[in-house]
Amino acid sequence: MRTAANGIEAKVDELLACLELDIRHIEESLLRLNELRSMVIKRDDAALGRLLEGIRAGSDAYRSNELKRQSIRQELADALGCDAKQMTLSSLEAHLPTVKWNQVAQAKEKLRSLVPALRKEHLSTALLLSECARFNNALLRSVFEIGKTGVVCYNSNGVTKRQIDAALVDMQF
Repeated sequence: MRTAANGIEAKVDELLACLELDIRHIEESLLRLNELRSMVIKRDDAALGRLLEGIRAGSDAYRSNELKRQSIRQELADALGCDAKQMTLSSLEAHLPTVKWNQVAQAKEKLRSLVPALRKEHLSTALLLSECARFNNALLRSVFEIGKTGVVCYNSNGVTKRQIDAALVDMQF
């Protein structure tokens, strides 16, 4: 029985290490979203490119941590005799000694405080990018459709005449 408890505690230690990486990932994501908004506003394309490359590189490392956490979750569920979908930090706390329970509770509280902040930052960034796209579309529409009435007018010779208030860009090749 004691070896099973030791095995569970070892898995909990591995889980805590994964959760620590999750916490760092969320904190880095918060900083990156803030930087992303700043770079979009400043129109710093070079720094934006570097940031996006860093995000791509970091996503692979995070994916491996996600898989490891899911594997540990499954192993803990098997060891405690429950379904992996039911294995949450709250349900795990009920099976832990006080020292491990405190560590899991601290990680859970840190995640609980970071996740709403991440949602807020994500929403702010999505709204900024949405407004940029809307503004760019309106700007492009106004540049390419100035004077476009949908009516073709011909002069007395049967030739179309360019209107003074026509579009700024001639789209004929």
